[in-house]
Amino acid sequence: MTTSPVATADPTQPVAQRLAGTRVVVTGGARGIGAEIAIRLTSDCARVAVLDRLVDDGTALAARLDGCFAPADLADPASTASAVEARSLIAANRPGKIINIASMAGKSGGAGQAHYAASKAALIALTRVTALELGASCITANSLCPGHILTDMGAATRTDDDVATWSTYSPLGRLDSPRDVAGVAAFLASPDSDYLTGQAINVCGGMHMG
Repeated sequence: MTTSPVATADPTQPVAQRLAGTRVVVTGGARGIGAEIAIRLTSDCARVAVLDRLVDDGTALAARLDGCFAPADLADPASTASAVEARSLIAANRPGKIINIASMAGKSGGAGQAHYAASKAALIALTRVTALELGASCITANSLCPGHILTDMGAATRTDDDVATWSTYSPLGRLDSPRDVAGVAAFLASPDSDYLTGQAINVCGGMHMG
């Protein structure tokens, strides 16, 4: 997800208006965590563009949020570049924020999940490099690391017993929700996080501390 403020935000504004004048691109925004982030940032007065392979879902959500939708497959560099080229932060010479969705698995791993853990660890490392390379352009980059979260991904294989067991891993006694992640994303998109960059922030209810 990237955000690009088009006007200087006023820190005295009510929280619900803190993203007024901000344009946001949410990749993978048609469903799940991405959709919840798009909904939350729209409620904070940002203008949101949804990018996804799921054309019907993405189009419907964008219409609901009075935003816009662009089809994009992140596995296809040409498709992605075409979709985001006109929000290019460096070319526009304006400050902005990049928020990547990593995972607790990128820090703590998990037996039988080598490919997933490795990909999320790589995303955390990429976020740090991005922060170093783009800081001079007033662009921050941070990643969020959710824990076990109930979305469509994995719904076909998890059981009620799985959910009960995973819930015990958190001192709070419950699993993440997409709304939990969206709330922290809203903070990272706001002026309150202007001096925060290169971080991998746990949003996992204390399942991983470090």
